Amino acid sequence: MTSTRQDAWTSDEDLLLAEVVLRHIREGGTQLAAFEEVGRKLSRTSAACGFRWNSYVRKQYKTGIESAKKQRKEFKSSAVPAPIFVQNAPEEGTGVKTLTLDEIISYLQNLKNGNGGSLETAEENKKLSLKIKELEKKVNRLEQEKQMLQTNLIVVRDDYKALIEIMERAKRVVLSDSTVKEKVEEVK
Repeated sequence: MTSTRQDAWTSDEDLLLAEVVLRHIREGGTQLAAFEEVGRKLSRTSAACGFRWNSYVRKQYKTGIESAKKQRKEFKSSAVPAPIFVQNAPEEGTGVKTLTLDEIISYLQNLKNGNGGSLETAEENKKLSLKIKELEKKVNRLEQEKQMLQTNLIVVRDDYKALIEIMERAKRVVLSDSTVKEKVEEVK
């Protein structure tokens, strides 16, 4: 028989309790199952874990709880519904489908091979693959255009530097011509 602890809770134990409860909320499990899991790990009763959760830890994780509930809701709405296997024929109006063992095996093989999604998902994947290819082509085209523009920029810079040098030389020539004229006029 394992003795249960009755000592004070540590922050690490509170953290473990919060992590397990939030995981159970996200995955659609019950808090009671979370309390039992934590109780086994910490050698505490599930009642003690539940009391600690409700009296202290839950208040510390209000936003985490809301986030976990949203994740659970999103997961439930996006999950591919699993087939339902019923031994006997369903009563009319129940909406439960009877599947053969071959259908279940086929479904599981498709799921294993990554083909478990619906036709809509396959179509969407195809469209997204095409869009990715188009975007890759566009990126390549833009890379080429960028290279061309960089080359043109280098040529324009070189031409600009050459033009500035020519203008500087012309300025020096004009200045030297004006000083020569001044000296000639002084001589006269």
